[in-house]
Amino acid sequence: MLHRIYNLSLIGFGNVGRTFLSLLDRKREYLAKEHNLGFQFTGIATRKLGWLVNPNGFDPARLAEDNFADAIAADSLRHWMVATRPDAVFETTSLNPHTGQPAIDHLRSALEHGAHAISANKGPVVYGYDELSALATKMHRKFYFESSVMDGAPIFNLFRECLPAIELRGFRGILNSTTNVILEAMEQGQSFDDAVRHTQQIGVAESDPANDIDSWDAAVKVAALATVLMRKPLRPDQVERQGIRRLTAQQIEAARVDGRRYKVVCSAKLVANRIVAKVAPEALPINDPLAQVSGTSSVISFETDMFPALAIHEINPGLDAVAYGLLTDFLRAVKE
Repeated sequence: MLHRIYNLSLIGFGNVGRTFLSLLDRKREYLAKEHNLGFQFTGIATRKLGWLVNPNGFDPARLAEDNFADAIAADSLRHWMVATRPDAVFETTSLNPHTGQPAIDHLRSALEHGAHAISANKGPVVYGYDELSALATKMHRKFYFESSVMDGAPIFNLFRECLPAIELRGFRGILNSTTNVILEAMEQGQSFDDAVRHTQQIGVAESDPANDIDSWDAAVKVAALATVLMRKPLRPDQVERQGIRRLTAQQIEAARVDGRRYKVVCSAKLVANRIVAKVAPEALPINDPLAQVSGTSSVISFETDMFPALAIHEINPGLDAVAYGLLTDFLRAVKE
């Protein structure tokens, strides 16, 4: 007999939300056997669908088919929270790089209603970290966000769980897969516009890729890492930022002839007790480890007082990796 059945609610039912639903369904037996827990989704919410409720739990098979015949509509976020009675709310909506809203409001409401707040959205980490963390502590709940920066790779948990009493002095990495794929297509002779279209066609870039190609996505990731891991609040507009719109195929070819590759490099460093952060395309020597990062892969190297360089490299992750980060946050939240 299961120790507890958890009510889960999901805000955002796009690719990430659907993959998370599928992952949990695949892991249902494991969660019951190894963690003595079960779950049901009592709430689904999106801009298109509105605030949908099933107090007895949605049928996963129906959800996978976009069948919401058994749903009850709530008229507001507050009423949805009351009706779904969530133990954990998963926030997977799109990034707002300038305010973090409305995701911050969603997560605040979850905590106020006694649920763990788990997000794949980096906006709330940058713009709401202190507030949401304090509220989580007050409510004896957790605010976690492992999937927000590098899919489900354990970056935040690495420092939280495995590296006590360490001083992070800086980091450097490739954190935006869309620009990485665009630059590789341009290396193969495509124009910038054709490379963007190619990246959209293969499902890597959004229909509006501005946040990626103008480096807002990467700047928010840098700000999130600095804010949480270096304990220095940093806004994206404080990150020196340069996109790839002005980069030409001729520049990329000239770099290749010179034994270099263009990559959008993210970095932050502690200098005189302040963070100096930057996101910009750089022509890297071919022997630079960052120059070897290809496709949708990402890498980050941390400089600490104990390790001159400690790196995490994920190779061509899929949406399962993002969903896995949400799962690990959930397990950590309910077990602590």
